[in-house]
Amino acid sequence: MPHSTIPSLEEIMRKRNFIATGFFMLMALSAFSEAQAEHVTLKIAHFLSPLAPAQTDVLVPWCETLTAESQGRITCQFYPSMQLGGTPAQLVNQVEHGVADVVWTAPGYSSGRFPRIEAMELPFMITDATTGSRAVWEYAQTLAAEDFQSMKVLAVFSDGGTLFDTARTEIKSLDDIKGMKLRVPTRLAAQTVTAMGGLPISMPAGQVTEAIAKGVVDGALGSWEALHQTKLDEVTRFHTTPPAGGRMVVTTVLGLFMNKDVYARMSPELQAVIDRNSGTPLVERFAQVWENAGADARKAALARGNKISALAPEEYEAIVKSTRPVEDAWIKETDAKGLDGAALAKAARDIAEKYSKK
Repeated sequence: MPHSTIPSLEEIMRKRNFIATGFFMLMALSAFSEAQAEHVTLKIAHFLSPLAPAQTDVLVPWCETLTAESQGRITCQFYPSMQLGGTPAQLVNQVEHGVADVVWTAPGYSSGRFPRIEAMELPFMITDATTGSRAVWEYAQTLAAEDFQSMKVLAVFSDGGTLFDTARTEIKSLDDIKGMKLRVPTRLAAQTVTAMGGLPISMPAGQVTEAIAKGVVDGALGSWEALHQTKLDEVTRFHTTPPAGGRMVVTTVLGLFMNKDVYARMSPELQAVIDRNSGTPLVERFAQVWENAGADARKAALARGNKISALAPEEYEAIVKSTRPVEDAWIKETDAKGLDGAALAKAARDIAEKYSKK
């Protein structure tokens, strides 16, 4: 019978340590492999062209940051110009139902879906993209959060506010607006034009330039940042703004929204990448790009020989006064939905005023 040797306690401990070390290394490698295997490609849809500053100067750099900070585990695929089908008004439905993972859109395009944030689109609310976006973001977080419960909110902000862009008639007074056919971006903008005596025409942003060129409409309520990218400056000659310090005619609230399930399926690590690159930093990024694009658009319009003029203060006040029934009607309508319309409108104006003084 062969002689057997009983292992020493030291040998037993060495073997146990070896096995334990191997086990933990295997677990660590497994966890590392799983983390490395996690990859998310975000389908991002919006209604403007791939050359729009929203994509080239905000969303593309944003995605590059997500990719870098996630070590390549988050990437993006863009679907501009409604390439996933549908209309701009359907972008909210697309992100809710997972057709797109992220959408950049205007909540106001989905009429009636977002009653609280609409207060920020009442006439003569903001003065510029920077202060307006900061005001809209605060309002969205504090008073309109319930509007966006079906989506993961990445940013909510404003455009730079709209001015009058017209082809043949320079707007100098309220009388000049009467009977004028003007393209409008939202339903409150339509009510505002009606209150001023104009004829509002609703159509997608991409169709406005052709409509003006063909004489279907006389002009548009347009924002500076969109003027050059949509070639609106090529078919209009006059750009009428409020006087110095005045508020823009109407505002379009914009937002970047994510499908909640897509976000929920991400690991906490990747969620953290999304979170730290969203919210206030993203709002500020959009605002700065809007300001830059607006400045470029003004230069381009002047270079084409277009005329940029400000309303005389007394004419501006007459126009503002003519639109006050719009807010009164909105308050009644909002009250009928079980909300306090007066309180929401006042809060919107108070927040806008607070930021306009900063």
